[in-house]
Amino acid sequence: MADINNAKMNEAIGVVSKKLGIPPEQLKKELENGKFDSALKNMSPANAAMFNQLINDPGKLEKFMSTPQAQALYKKLSGEK
Repeated sequence: MADINNAKMNEAIGVVSKKLGIPPEQLKKELENGKFDSALKNMSPANAAMFNQLINDPGKLEKFMSTPQAQALYKKLSGEK
């Protein structure tokens, strides 16, 4: 089961890294370290500002994670049914 979740996570990281234009290994390492420098650098200024605002406000992050869209994405990425 863990292999399936790792495979799905690696697939998601691959998709996101392509979209951001950074190597998947670099993105994975930054995410594991809680850093988003490369991702933010490759986002539009508006999206980067919105992302920073979201991750720096626990209340907003919790509210975002409770939306049906975020729950569906999490389930898809984690392999939950």
